[in-house]
Amino acid sequence: MRFYLTGISCVGKSTIGKIIAEIHGISFFDLDLEIESYFKTSIERLQQRFWTTHDYRNEAAKALKDVLERPESTECVIAMPPGAMMVEYLRVLKKYEGVRVVISDQPENILERLRFYDIDSRPIEIEMTPKKRGLYLKKIKSDITYYRKSYERANLDVDISGLDPLQAAHKIISQFRTYQSGADPVA
Repeated sequence: MRFYLTGISCVGKSTIGKIIAEIHGISFFDLDLEIESYFKTSIERLQQRFWTTHDYRNEAAKALKDVLERPESTECVIAMPPGAMMVEYLRVLKKYEGVRVVISDQPENILERLRFYDIDSRPIEIEMTPKKRGLYLKKIKSDITYYRKSYERANLDVDISGLDPLQAAHKIISQFRTYQSGADPVA
């Protein structure tokens, strides 16, 4: 089985995805890293080559297809970008069996996990003044609203509010098992 984890930036997809993969003894892929490896450049530099986000996603979907064609991806967890349920990635995902999981959390919790990177994907430190915190919180809320409609295409939406990464991984696994059995995953 494949788990496709998506959600807005810094919701915890990679951290939780690694835990799920470890629990199940399966492969883990971070699609952002796979895209950078496939195109031999950073995400930001790759995005700059395209006029639209749609064009970028069409190109980046080639890296997703490359991952899904690998033998070690038959049983895996893939941490996907926020736009994973948009048509460009979804077109690829529909060709491969797997469960699409949106990870949701409160904007304030996501704000505490924000990480920053330069144009070459190197971590950088940013001083979080109260004004910046307010602006980033507003951006997180905007992203949640923007992606909400596309996330309806997922099989599961798991709210991890108040959970640590291990608890969140177990909640996703539990809801997946319920989903697999045909029962209501939120019951």
